[in-house]
Amino acid sequence: MPALAVHNITKHFDGVKAVSDLSLTIEKGKITGIIGPNGSGKTTLVNVLSGLLNIDSGVVVVENTRFSRIRPWDGMRFGMTRTFQQVRLFNQMSVLDNILVVLTKRNLWSSFFEFHNDYHLHRAKEILERVDLWEKRHELAGNCSYGQRKLLEIARALATHSTSSGKVHSEIFLFDEPYSGLFPEMLKTVSGLMRELRAAGKTVVLIEHDMGLIRELCDYAFVMDGGALLASGKPNEVLARQEVIKVYLGE
Repeated sequence: MPALAVHNITKHFDGVKAVSDLSLTIEKGKITGIIGPNGSGKTTLVNVLSGLLNIDSGVVVVENTRFSRIRPWDGMRFGMTRTFQQVRLFNQMSVLDNILVVLTKRNLWSSFFEFHNDYHLHRAKEILERVDLWEKRHELAGNCSYGQRKLLEIARALATHSTSSGKVHSEIFLFDEPYSGLFPEMLKTVSGLMRELRAAGKTVVLIEHDMGLIRELCDYAFVMDGGALLASGKPNEVLARQEVIKVYLGE
């Protein structure tokens, strides 16, 4: 069953087609990889899916609801959350407070008055322990290493739409290069999280350059080039295709 789909979408920037007549379907409860060389349109696609960019033409479908123009709050209604290539955190707040702000779902100032809610603190501890950042909870986010900041952004995605039972309520996760800049142990942590999300029936869209990770984690893969779909299928099959090797790997 599809969780997300795009039908013939096109997006221009100053006359240049970043995405050109693109159609693809992302199945629910699977890890789907989106790969391609730099400038192929991968991040533009995720920005469209998450409502950060309007499309010039075409249709976006989320859980069988069609949008000619999708906004961030439309995705949120369906439990969609995302991370970014460039980490976006509250750098002058602690690691713990970065999670609590998300959990309380208020503006910054009102969130400060809810930080000692027992449930929020317990849930924040669970999430930070899952990404090995609980020991860093009092450190300013801006003082953390790049890899720790990447993990914190993933933790914030997990905190979005959390339920009172402590389960992750988000249904669709869009991860834009979550592995970049991570040490080997951090890679294992993130891969473990991806598998846990899939096991829980969540939908994961993964933009990634590491072909080993795509083979290891993804159920299905799309290859983009020049804003268009070049190939799709099982990762091992797709990565063995000559047009993919030629365009993506430069061979």
